[in-house]
Amino acid sequence: MCPRGGAVDSIKSVAGTIAFDMMSYYKGNLSGQIPGELPGPPPNPTITNAGYFWWETGAMFGSLMDYWYYTGDSTYNDVVSQGMLFQTGTNNDFLPQNQTNGMGNDDQSFWGMAAMTAAELNFPNPAADQPQWLALAQAVYNTQLARFDNLCGGGLHWQAFPFLNGYSYKNSIANGCFFNIAARLALYTGNASYATNAISTWDWTKTIGLIDDEYNIYDGTDSNQNCTTINHEQFSYNAGVFLLGAATMYNYTASLGQTDQSAIWQTRVEGLLNRTITLFFPNGIGFEVACEAQLIHCTVDMLSYKAYLVRWLAASTKVAPFVTDAVTAVLKTSAAAAALQCSGSPADHPNGRMCGLSWSKGAVWDGTSGVGQQMAALEAVQSNLILSAKAPLTNTTGGTSQGNPTAGIDDPSAQNPTAVKPATTADKAGAGIFTLVVLSCVIGGLAWLSLPDGKIK
Repeated sequence: MCPRGGAVDSIKSVAGTIAFDMMSYYKGNLSGQIPGELPGPPPNPTITNAGYFWWETGAMFGSLMDYWYYTGDSTYNDVVSQGMLFQTGTNNDFLPQNQTNGMGNDDQSFWGMAAMTAAELNFPNPAADQPQWLALAQAVYNTQLARFDNLCGGGLHWQAFPFLNGYSYKNSIANGCFFNIAARLALYTGNASYATNAISTWDWTKTIGLIDDEYNIYDGTDSNQNCTTINHEQFSYNAGVFLLGAATMYNYTASLGQTDQSAIWQTRVEGLLNRTITLFFPNGIGFEVACEAQLIHCTVDMLSYKAYLVRWLAASTKVAPFVTDAVTAVLKTSAAAAALQCSGSPADHPNGRMCGLSWSKGAVWDGTSGVGQQMAALEAVQSNLILSAKAPLTNTTGGTSQGNPTAGIDDPSAQNPTAVKPATTADKAGAGIFTLVVLSCVIGGLAWLSLPDGKIK
């Protein structure tokens, strides 16, 4: 897969259309709206057309950074910067007070990973008097590091604060996001302490059984049961977040000449990739195994998970080149299928080109639409430009983002996580409902492009 000339233009054209349609859902740049927030939240996570949770806007901004990175189109850069900076919170660590009642460690991390992407890609830096991308990622890392405890021998809780429903759940996405950020901070800054904590997080996740010997990654476990029972659901973004983290650790250790360690990480990357392709890319096409066979079982969050899987697969090729052939093969087939699926006309967007989730259905639209489906298709399409894209930068290879190793430490939640109190704003009550509904689900679980002219039809 090495797109040239007209093929590159076709990919960029298709990506531009998908991105435009995705941003039609976002109103945060309009007068009277809140920058950095998609409409929502939905009254519960199973209603997939009634809004979005706070974290998904940060995830969407990450896709738009990728869009600029792959295509050079800066159309959305100012909107992304505005939204990212508006949501940093009082202490510049993506903990805005009005999101406290639904703040998961994974929620905060998706904003932190977007900031890390901005640093790595040299996304335009904020004004000097604004928080900087690298420092924001470090702040997320530091505030989360303070939340680790000794329950079950370590690990990070799903929820950020003890008063939140589901706090006892320790899951793969929270720990995988921290692992991902820590590994990328280690490579970007050269600071070995980040690598140390990335390693310990991997080790805990493996020891507790959330990663098994075949590199399946299971959803989570409950500290109230001493983490003795595993929820064996598998989601594509868990595979993706650990894969990029492990690929980054391979690059970090190899760059230091630590051949024994880089060999260990290469084995892990290969194991993760092989299992990921087998499980989540049947016939070479991305598939969300937990819900896609019966879309009614997909929550609003699950509709976006393939976006992150594809994003992190593509990014892994830049830090662990030995995965390139296998990754680009599934990127090509998934992109072709995803573009064909962008054929829908829902009532709110009757344009005949909105993207569904079920790429394996080809041009037969699956009847779903929304930000998650647009984001997943966008990442699948634009990731086919990864071979010609530049490698992520570090502070020694041209990265210009300014960091602050102590960012976030002055946040009271980092000094004493248990002292954080619930937000009292009634307009965010839906976030608390969300955690309660998802908790019930969790506990139950415990007992490239074929279009001739590059246009989306």
